[in-house]
Amino acid sequence: MSRLGQLQPCSLREGKQMANQGKQSNEGPEPTSTSQPLVRLADQSQLDFEIDFYGGILERLPDYVDVLRVMGNYLTLKGRYAQGLVIDKRLVQLRPKDPLAHYNLACSYALLKRPEQALRTLRLAIELGYRDFRYMREDHDLDAIRQDPRFRQLLREYENR
Repeated sequence: MSRLGQLQPCSLREGKQMANQGKQSNEGPEPTSTSQPLVRLADQSQLDFEIDFYGGILERLPDYVDVLRVMGNYLTLKGRYAQGLVIDKRLVQLRPKDPLAHYNLACSYALLKRPEQALRTLRLAIELGYRDFRYMREDHDLDAIRQDPRFRQLLREYENR
């Protein structure tokens, strides 16, 4: 057995042995063709794969809140802010009293350089109970509004409550 054969998972090695049973040829293993979807997956990053995977779930279950949250985060990580905004708006529709949904929506607005909407939505997130002020001060998604005096005023207003 070659070193490569030794590195294969047991089930793959057993499958090749089973596939070769009954063959009376000493030509060695048959070349395997790589299907187009497998090539595409090999070229994708893990994040792209996850976005495709969760996108498939959302096609079947468009109101699946947990998947929407993950998808919104992944789209933001990928820099696809406008698509993330659509997801965050949907989450706020489904969970209108969820402070985290409003916080994430505020982040999407900030990433898209829409400070008025970002600040208004961030205020609502805080009013609904979002209280991680330290994280708000460090969250890079809010960089576009961090220097805005209204942002600092908002934190001062609610941090001491």
